[in-house]
Amino acid sequence: MAGNTRTLSDLKREAIIQAATQAFQEFGVKGTSMDKLAELANVSKRTVYNHFSTKEDLVMHLVTEQWQSAIMNITAHYLPNEPLDTQLQSIILKDIEFMVSESHLDLARVAIGYFFYEPDKLKDEVAQLKAQETAMHRWLNDAKADGRLAFDDVKYVVNEIDSLVKGQCFWPQLFKIEDALSDEAKKNIAKNIVALILSRYAIESK
Repeated sequence: MAGNTRTLSDLKREAIIQAATQAFQEFGVKGTSMDKLAELANVSKRTVYNHFSTKEDLVMHLVTEQWQSAIMNITAHYLPNEPLDTQLQSIILKDIEFMVSESHLDLARVAIGYFFYEPDKLKDEVAQLKAQETAMHRWLNDAKADGRLAFDDVKYVVNEIDSLVKGQCFWPQLFKIEDALSDEAKKNIAKNIVALILSRYAIESK
């Protein structure tokens, strides 16, 4: 019986999350009431509050869930006998694909729009997400341990790469300043970022 109750609770929580994803994108966070979420999810308002005390909690849950999914989907293992550029380019290209995906951009617009006037809250949430180790962190550390890269702080290098990716593949698309990137454009951006990073951190083989 307890297992059935837990399963029902999980189903209701998932219905609320799906309703929020739809409603936030269609009406915006401020235009979506908890009553509306309850109606869309076909649950009681009390049930919504039992799972998420505020709309802010729901927004950040959606952002965190998507980020966690991306972290799990972007995998890479350092290969000591393979060229650094092709390995790093593969990881960055996967990151670019996530950054420019419509689901990510739509949710990012929702989160940024909602937290625009509360930057400290958004800053804290983003800091927690960025503190997590990713495939990029592991790959860079392994390449350093193998004597092929030299840097002092892996987080700094990851932030450099992240800034280069976002500058060309996230912010212009987020605000619809530029058209969607073609597959060829994504590959060229990844290739150029790799060239910049390796020119700074790669150790020349003797």
